[in-house]
Amino acid sequence: MSCPALPEGFDLTDPDLHQHRVPLPELARLRQTAPVCWIPQPHGIAGFGDDGYWAVTRHADVKEVSTRPEIFSSHANTAIIRFNEHIPRDQIDVQKLIMLNMDPPEHTRVRQIVQRGFTPRAIRALEGALRDRAARIVAGARESGSGDFVTDVACELPLQAIAELIGIPQQDRSKIFDWSNKMVAYDDPELAITEEIGAESAMELISYSMNLAADRKACPAEDIVSRLVAAEDQGNLGPDEFGFFVLLLAVAGNETTRNAITHGMHAFLTHPGQWELFKAERPATAADEIVRWATPVMSFQRTATRDTELGGQHIEAGRRVGVFYSSANNDPEVFDHPEVFDITRDPNPHLGFGGGGPHFCLGKSLAELEIRLIFEAIADTLPDIRLAGEPRRLRSAWLNGIKELRVTYT
Repeated sequence: MSCPALPEGFDLTDPDLHQHRVPLPELARLRQTAPVCWIPQPHGIAGFGDDGYWAVTRHADVKEVSTRPEIFSSHANTAIIRFNEHIPRDQIDVQKLIMLNMDPPEHTRVRQIVQRGFTPRAIRALEGALRDRAARIVAGARESGSGDFVTDVACELPLQAIAELIGIPQQDRSKIFDWSNKMVAYDDPELAITEEIGAESAMELISYSMNLAADRKACPAEDIVSRLVAAEDQGNLGPDEFGFFVLLLAVAGNETTRNAITHGMHAFLTHPGQWELFKAERPATAADEIVRWATPVMSFQRTATRDTELGGQHIEAGRRVGVFYSSANNDPEVFDHPEVFDITRDPNPHLGFGGGGPHFCLGKSLAELEIRLIFEAIADTLPDIRLAGEPRRLRSAWLNGIKELRVTYT
């Protein structure tokens, strides 16, 4: 049965659709008329051997799903809402070793360990190095005169932040960036990255990280890796667990923040009054509005562990449930004029870092720091930056990605 609020065959996770736009009009229609709605799919097209999913579009309902892991599981089918239809099930199941795809109590155990690296003190310790790095990135862009904002500016700081956090040597950092790109770009034929190449890149990253963990376990240093894998009497991560943790960081910390920065720059350049305001006042609320506006992860999924009810709809055990953050972040029941980009928006209870609950983004403070530092550097050094072309979007089922944004820096 098709969702009556949508055209026949319309799928909110269609990567061809997302290559052109985020389906905000259709999501608005669902919020108004069918906030929890069954979306049929051709059998197995998402890689799960089923015929569709429930789409959850209201802010309140997305939060409810996010905060009830005992009913809505991340582990059963992972949090990724759509894979390639030809992916073997064992390739999906191996991803259950990533913290994103765990449920309590295993998720609780792993998160309690890895959050040692994300304390306020740990994040503050990175600020000086990241501020210097942001200044160098922007200065380099200025020298080039014009170029692609994604590769010139947006991509490097998130990578450097993760590398600084876990102590990856400078000479190895380009490998992390390359592997990360390939892991999430398999839906985009222009990038010539197949699902197999993406899987190989993931294994390369995991192997590199496991070796790093083994080295630190044998010879602990004063860094986060040692605190995670060599901690005494506090529990620690095994080398394989650490490898999958770095894999998560490479996507959740690198790709998402890069896209937030790129969308943020595009928003500033298409809302020049907001750019002038930022340059003059640097409001502390800007980073949250950039994340709300961008919503780099458009959707994740959960799987019902038992028959339940949500938004007046009966959901059977085993059904996949898609939570659409892009919709929740534009819910007019929560945000005044959500269609307006307003860097002074306060309060701003967006769900760009997740809907609360056990999977709320561990790196929220680090991402906000990176966004603040890069835009302060741009405002200082490239105040007259301007668009030189329309953004070219990534073909992806769940990432709101921009792969190219041509700009003039001076």
